[in-house]
Amino acid sequence: MDATKLAELREKYSNEKALESENQIDNRVPYAGVPTLLDMPHQSEFEGIDIALIGVPFDLGVYNRAGARLGPKAIRNVSMFGSFNHHNNISPSALCRIADVGDVPVDHRYNLDEGIRDIEKYYHKVLEKGVVPLTAGGDHSITYPILKAVGRDAPVGLVHVDAHCDTDGWMANSKFYHGAPFRNAVLDGVLDPERTIQIGIRGPSEPVWKFSYESGMTVIHIEDFVELGVKEVIQKTCEVVGDGPTYISFDVDGLDPAYAPGTGTPETGGLTTREAQALIRGLRGLNLVGGDVVEVAPQYDPTTNTARAAAQMMFEILCLLAEAAADRR
Repeated sequence: MDATKLAELREKYSNEKALESENQIDNRVPYAGVPTLLDMPHQSEFEGIDIALIGVPFDLGVYNRAGARLGPKAIRNVSMFGSFNHHNNISPSALCRIADVGDVPVDHRYNLDEGIRDIEKYYHKVLEKGVVPLTAGGDHSITYPILKAVGRDAPVGLVHVDAHCDTDGWMANSKFYHGAPFRNAVLDGVLDPERTIQIGIRGPSEPVWKFSYESGMTVIHIEDFVELGVKEVIQKTCEVVGDGPTYISFDVDGLDPAYAPGTGTPETGGLTTREAQALIRGLRGLNLVGGDVVEVAPQYDPTTNTARAAAQMMFEILCLLAEAAADRR
């Protein structure tokens, strides 16, 4: 090795400590302290923040394997080892004030319909403070009340990654279960179906998704995703949602069970984690106003891979939300 170069490296790096703050890598011990979503600071109020990381430990809407109520805790237990995105050169904390504000206080934990209303009331408070919500679920039923708050002034567009369209009708005398949030949101006038794209759809439930097609949603089945490739799907997504306010909802069963077995309704043949990361990163520049990652049921995954994948997707979404919020400012 060149002696001059070695001397320069020793001079610069032997006692260098500023790299931690420059790269948004802190020196906290990852296995100590109170776990928070994406290792962000915790606070109980919305004051002084731009983006709130919120847990919704609620899974009364599932019709198969329960357990997504444990999703927020599982995601909090994933250490991120830094908060800098090397691909898009974004450090969310450098762009926005971000905090984990804890979990939504659901008063009606044994009543699906009333629990959904509890969630909606909470998110109205978030929006009234001008804060952008990023949520860890919980089953997919929670996205409906969130959209009712986010889309209360005007219907929003939607990027939806999932194995299922979640636009079915009533199930067991309730319309609020996790197979119907986007039908409900459209019918309530808070979601624009013509600015909605659903990506990764597959499995034997296709006959019940007719609402997606009749309402004007764009559906990208997993076979279409593979044939088109990530870049073309990104281009199509941007064309569909345009430059209007857009929400992103990521169900971990959109991933292949090889990458995310810990979920209530796994479907073989899904996206890889790398494809999902590339897809989300490609949405940079959209006018994103909120997002969620849902359906982590950690008890079905002894490896914790599902929670880690969910945390990573949540971080990718956070990067885009932070940049979008900073651009709006």
